[in-house]
Amino acid sequence: MSDKNNLSAIERIKTASDGLRGSIQQSLHDEITGAIREDDTAVIKFHGMYQQDDRDRREERAEKKLDRLYTFMIRLRLPGGFISAKKWIAANEIAGENSTGVIKITTRQTIQLHGLIKSKIRPTIQSFSQAGLDSIATCGDINRNVSCTSHPGESPIHAQVFAYADKISELLIPKTKAYYEIWLDDEKIADKKDVSAVAEEIDPLYQDRYLPRKFKIGIAIPPNNDVDIFTNDLGLIAIIENNELKGFNIAIGGGLSTTHGSTQTYARLGTVIGFTDTEEKVLKTIYEVLTVQRDYGNRSDRKLARLKYTLDNMGVDAYRKEVEKRTGFELEPARPYEFTQRSDRYGWLQNEQGLWYYTLFVENGRVLDDEKVALKTALLEVAKTGKCNFLFTSNQNMIISDVADNDKAVVDEILERFKIIEHTEAASHLRKNSIACVALPTCPLALAEAQRYMPSLISKIEPLIAKYQLQNEDIIMRMTGCPNGCARPYAAEIGFVGTAPGKYNLHIGGDNEGERLNTLYKESLDEAGILTELDNLFATFKNERNAKESFGDFSFRKYVKGAL
Repeated sequence: MSDKNNLSAIERIKTASDGLRGSIQQSLHDEITGAIREDDTAVIKFHGMYQQDDRDRREERAEKKLDRLYTFMIRLRLPGGFISAKKWIAANEIAGENSTGVIKITTRQTIQLHGLIKSKIRPTIQSFSQAGLDSIATCGDINRNVSCTSHPGESPIHAQVFAYADKISELLIPKTKAYYEIWLDDEKIADKKDVSAVAEEIDPLYQDRYLPRKFKIGIAIPPNNDVDIFTNDLGLIAIIENNELKGFNIAIGGGLSTTHGSTQTYARLGTVIGFTDTEEKVLKTIYEVLTVQRDYGNRSDRKLARLKYTLDNMGVDAYRKEVEKRTGFELEPARPYEFTQRSDRYGWLQNEQGLWYYTLFVENGRVLDDEKVALKTALLEVAKTGKCNFLFTSNQNMIISDVADNDKAVVDEILERFKIIEHTEAASHLRKNSIACVALPTCPLALAEAQRYMPSLISKIEPLIAKYQLQNEDIIMRMTGCPNGCARPYAAEIGFVGTAPGKYNLHIGGDNEGERLNTLYKESLDEAGILTELDNLFATFKNERNAKESFGDFSFRKYVKGAL
């Protein structure tokens, strides 16, 4: 069990938070600062928010002896990345009224808004609630947004598998009513005389301490590993035979966050521990994987608190046996499966039920109108037709979904008129396969740029790709501004991890299917260094690759395997 006598500061904040209420109400009424109280910055994460500040303006404001320009990021709970057209319209309007206006699609298939000032948090959440949306449990030491293979064309029974995302989300949602009291003006539980109302807050899963660290769950439908299933704390791999869902292989222990210079922290891909068939057994297994992590996870050192460390400390067999002890049944041996790709299906595709889906390219997940394309306006026009829904992908793109055959022409005309199809088709394979985290200026952990820099870097890498006739290669490239790995750089064929302003570690050797981590190749390169190294790598790849060998497999064979 975890050491109860040496708890981290965050652990003490959680247990003293009165069911995640903290002193948020008092912080909101403090007009002296745009920030909230220090302890509340930890508690508010469980409500789906992070306190941030504009790092571009820190120096300017410090010179004027002004407080930092504090704002908040809010993230929605959208299991599997599904949102109706009506709710998208609401999110669009709320973004325009209360945030920077940019809608950010995350790598966990949800959306987040940046730039909310403190006084706008409550009206934003209330507007979301009126639209049937919430931000409960999208941040913090808790199960976060459940991801799932996004495109219905991956399987005739996609809907059956997809439904698990919502079931898991509801199963693992915290019992506290703090969110409703603070933001939606519900009566405080402690003030209610109804004993049953108070009993509703008893939480056998999270208790009063929640999990030692964040927890991520994904669901994949082979052969597409678009959700990067093995980077999750818990992954479900759907086993489908003759269009019948037989159950799921269960993988645990994935996670990519590391710390520069620390040998104790590391990226890890999940380990498949077995198979289970019925919905009841699947959900019970998921639940008990969390309870084991709750009870055995490290609560002293948050850098070592993810399930991957608990699993390695206990051992895979011991962890599995403890889960089986708690469920009351043994997991079956894992069933065969194969992943062959993890990219999105761009363009128009029709599913088995005759509905149409258009996957469009959203660079780094940023939905806005800029000099290149009026993406935000176009999607609003599509939503206003009422003839579709939307799905977000784990690659930060968007699918216009559930379009009837008779309505396809209406939607297509809007996409053509706003040049969305042209924009998507013009993007290179490299650009379409790239993702980047938010990083500067809002992320307090960022050491370097990511989403603001990667598009221009790719524009300089594309001529190198063309130079060696590699335009049709599906090379997966990712960038983060720090080693926390939010854009999954360690699971890319080429990964950039920020070390300082303008400097990045270069990682190579990950595979195209997401079943092998990459390896650090060069440290703290500037842009010139990056381009020189990639020029050399692409030249060698062109000249020495085996037939049909991917860049990741080649670089692993050439530069990594022999050093292991």
